[in-house]
Amino acid sequence: MSTKFKPTTPGRRHMSDPSFAEITKFSPEKKLTVILKKNAGRNSYGKITVRHRGGRNKQKYRIIDFKRNTLDTAAKVIGIEYDPNRTAYIALVEYEDGTRSYVLAPSGLTDGDVIYSGASADIKVGNTLPIANIPVGTVIHNIELYPGKGAQLVRSAGAAAQLMAKENGMAQVRLPSGEVRLVRLECKATIGQVGNLEHENVKLGKAGKTRHRGIRPHVRGSVMNPCDHPHGGGEGRAPIGRPTPVTPWGKPTNGYKTRNKKARTNKFIVKSRNGK
Repeated sequence: MSTKFKPTTPGRRHMSDPSFAEITKFSPEKKLTVILKKNAGRNSYGKITVRHRGGRNKQKYRIIDFKRNTLDTAAKVIGIEYDPNRTAYIALVEYEDGTRSYVLAPSGLTDGDVIYSGASADIKVGNTLPIANIPVGTVIHNIELYPGKGAQLVRSAGAAAQLMAKENGMAQVRLPSGEVRLVRLECKATIGQVGNLEHENVKLGKAGKTRHRGIRPHVRGSVMNPCDHPHGGGEGRAPIGRPTPVTPWGKPTNGYKTRNKKARTNKFIVKSRNGK
């Protein structure tokens, strides 16, 4: 359960924080962190390319091992840590040769657990195997799209996919969105569900917490002038004057499909997340 606060201020009234019950280690491994540069939404020329970005707390990026290439070697979990760069928690593991790395912490993984990566690993939470070696029906996360590239799918807090079928060198995986997608059997996946299940219940409670994340205030287009936004202008509270809402540059924002109908990877989608 997430932590509730006494309503001592208006911001505290509806605020809730994670309980951090899974956390067992409270300082990051220095050798596995790098300082994140603040870009404030600007490109290499200093021009703002993403609006409403800036500020935020200083953060260090934790280098996560998404490839899990240390095969058939025991990795002991030293601790579960908070990661400011993602919703999921991370686990610090130490291999038999003394090297350490970070991996995403699945639900149920605790200090002292031993995890493996490789085709011969057991079907146990935290172990990483090629999809070809995972039984149909297993709950998985941290899924590769291209063999050896590293995990790209199902990495956020509480996310889990299910292995539905295997045939003709491909596996059908049902993703959290409901989409059923084909993935090559040589691709790796990790057993279990991503941890920090209570993340979806967290309420920021005040505007300041959004600023801490580096998100600045944004203003509705309908209260701007016509020169600043297509929704702007008019006497009093006026309708936007368009069939659908648009961006400041006139692109539709509701129901505007951004996926290319001719995308090369369309053939891998067995069932759309929209149920079509």
